Amino acid sequence: MSSRYDRWMYEWETRLTSVDNNRVVRPLDWGLEWTRNWPERNGGPASTDSRALLEYFSRFNDRIIKTSDDFYSYSTPTDFRLERREIKVFSTREIPDPKLEEKVRGTYADFLRFTSPVESPYPENNLANARWFPARGRRAVVLLPHWNSDAFHYASLCQVLNWLGIAVLRISMPYHDIRRPPEIDRADYAVSANIGRTLDATRQGVIDVRCCLDWLEAQGYNRLGIVGTSLGSCYAFIATAHDPRIRIAAFNHASTYFSDVVWHGQSTRHIRQGLESSIGEEDLRRVWRAVSPAVYFDKFSRWPRRSLVIYAKYDLTFLPKFSEQIVAEFARHKLDHKVVVLPCGHYTMGETPYKYMDGWHLASFLRTAFETADC
Repeated sequence: MSSRYDRWMYEWETRLTSVDNNRVVRPLDWGLEWTRNWPERNGGPASTDSRALLEYFSRFNDRIIKTSDDFYSYSTPTDFRLERREIKVFSTREIPDPKLEEKVRGTYADFLRFTSPVESPYPENNLANARWFPARGRRAVVLLPHWNSDAFHYASLCQVLNWLGIAVLRISMPYHDIRRPPEIDRADYAVSANIGRTLDATRQGVIDVRCCLDWLEAQGYNRLGIVGTSLGSCYAFIATAHDPRIRIAAFNHASTYFSDVVWHGQSTRHIRQGLESSIGEEDLRRVWRAVSPAVYFDKFSRWPRRSLVIYAKYDLTFLPKFSEQIVAEFARHKLDHKVVVLPCGHYTMGETPYKYMDGWHLASFLRTAFETADC
């Protein structure tokens, strides 16, 4: 028998995931054209029927995982620059919050801009963007927000980290806020029923993070970390598994396989609706394994680092059983890590009082981890 608190939390979480009415159901699209510029591409599918495309993407995932250092490799951009501009929200809501819009109107900040090494058909998306929260010293983190976050999310956390002497680059993930193509209202192209595009967006997100580390190093920051939430946590884990410079990592929500979240998560039920008439759960896992944290623990373990894993007991998007499996992998690989379980859900973690609990755990972990690393 569930407690009154359990029922209240699940009802609250469900209400929050049902706020947005602008989610679009799209049918399965294999997105074969997105593979053309990937490393390790060797020919194409035997035909364009669904079975041949499934086998092609499955084999391609095998190659990517085996040679993932190549798949997530890149050439450092040569056009890094800071751009001073007015802060905008870039809301993904059907009806933007007028109070938030008014709050940021007339305020300005510095943004790091550079051409992403991963080229997409969308000019807006090809110009990477990261809001710069500078701090003196050598400590810095790249912060990745959640899927469909607006451009103002996590600004308060970034300011708290500044007070602790930690500089922050708050990156706009592919197809988010200023990088969003004009034909979409949400960051649909980052995660969708398009198999190839979703893989490519993840590759781009990981590589853009590593470019940010290049810029931070050039500014004199040599104690580097990463913070990722939800989809940003997935990107952050894969980036950490492939970049030895990241010595401190905080994963705010964590899950095993990319497809697990899409198939079982409450906030991605519209994507499953478009997929399930054409592809099953196990086959979806096969074609999205290469963008799943679960397959990269051996590579994550190559370098010493400290990690924090935060997950929510009542999460209906990243189901707790998947987070528990991730925690078990940290333990199995004997990695230096801390685990925090909050008494809320995925969306309610952004509400009072849970957002303050979450922020406290993130900030205190980063402060302690950086102090230890400086010793």
